[in-house]
Amino acid sequence: MTTALRDLLSRAGVALNEGRPAGAEPALRHAIALEPAAAEALCLAGLAAHLAGRPDGAIRWFGRTVRLQPGNATAHSGLGEEFRRAGRLDEATRHGRLAAAIEPGDVNALHNLAITSYDRLEIGRSVACSRCALRLAPQMPGPHFELAEALLLSGRFEEGWDEYEWRFRLPGAPPPLPPHLLEARGTAPPPQWDGRPLPDGGRLLLVADQGFGDVIQFARYLPLVEALGPDLIVAASAEMVPILRQLVDEHRIHEDWGSLPDFQAWCALSGLPRLFGTTLETIPSATPYLDADPELAAWWKRRLDQLVPRRYRRIGLVWAGRPTHGNDHNRSLDLHRLAPLLDLDEVAFVSLQIGPAAMEIGRYFGRAPLINFGPEIADFDDTMAILRGLERLVSVDTAVAHLAGAMGVPVSLLLPFAPDWRWLLEQGDSPWYPVATLHRQTAPGCWDEPVREVAARLRAESRRRGAAQFPP
Repeated sequence: MTTALRDLLSRAGVALNEGRPAGAEPALRHAIALEPAAAEALCLAGLAAHLAGRPDGAIRWFGRTVRLQPGNATAHSGLGEEFRRAGRLDEATRHGRLAAAIEPGDVNALHNLAITSYDRLEIGRSVACSRCALRLAPQMPGPHFELAEALLLSGRFEEGWDEYEWRFRLPGAPPPLPPHLLEARGTAPPPQWDGRPLPDGGRLLLVADQGFGDVIQFARYLPLVEALGPDLIVAASAEMVPILRQLVDEHRIHEDWGSLPDFQAWCALSGLPRLFGTTLETIPSATPYLDADPELAAWWKRRLDQLVPRRYRRIGLVWAGRPTHGNDHNRSLDLHRLAPLLDLDEVAFVSLQIGPAAMEIGRYFGRAPLINFGPEIADFDDTMAILRGLERLVSVDTAVAHLAGAMGVPVSLLLPFAPDWRWLLEQGDSPWYPVATLHRQTAPGCWDEPVREVAARLRAESRRRGAAQFPP
């Protein structure tokens, strides 16, 4: 290696270590121009493209690297990760296994292979890869969290909840309590709650952490916590207040960290299943535990009565989640993929879709009426009120699906091939929401079968309804 090439690679390495892929790329372009067959430069170019969010470029550079240097574990691992994100799981598995075979001690390769195995629903292999990674790096958060997801998905809750506690240590994960909150108090931070009653009626802070769907799901534990007698306060975003005030007095809910009174212990809402020793058999599943405001529900029902003929069934529809969600490319679909549903007779679909995906309604020319309430939904109070006037919700894995389940509104849930852990494996129902039916992809990215299942269910319900109204 020439001195010039070594200097260029050193400069690029410094920029990449500092998280500046754009700063590394000029040096790498120069290096590759000097020596097109320099495998180290090509591999670093693949890493820079990966960090810059250019998967095609990463695949191209990593691919050139392994053609020149088939034993380069880093390039194989990089290809495995890029192919996994692109849904090319067979190729991801092949390169991931090569990386792990070349470098058995490469923790990142084992971790990436665990994620790919989960995406292929090879849960036993995913667990094994995570455990191998943790034997090498016991304090690495990623394999702990991936192990948690695989264990919980397979119903192994006891160990799964313990591993799930590593979620706050993941790189980039916000802490459950902001550091400045504890620093401002000038004392030792209050401990994480261990589930036992606090002495002398001490105050407990619960933090409504993670996504909206998580808060809705785990809010069911609030009455169980209150039954233990602590002076309870809840920290939550403003969006969650319509949900939480149905389960705890509104004056106990704080939207601003600065308004919190002193507290003696704290716990994330998502940590309550572990503290209560939740198993598949003991999930608090009584529904409804949420409901709509009666006056608001009546107002929305009048809107529906004006827009939907009486003989039409009223079915809610949500086909996409937040685009910023890390798994949104797997859980969301395009409106046109729901064509078998939207061809049903005497069914009016009510869109509760918000965000960029709602713009697809402008290109809708389906047979069934599609009423767009999305632009009028101000908050979860509106969403609950609309749901109360519907017969059923058809939805991908979003907060609205959790909301329907918590209200006791039947929900047909469209799930990707490798679903979130809470929907478990294979079964067509959910112990978290007894009113939910689960319709799963049978192959990654293929929505045809679950959509046809829901359409067939709605069609059969319509036939039964017609037979009951007009008996022979």
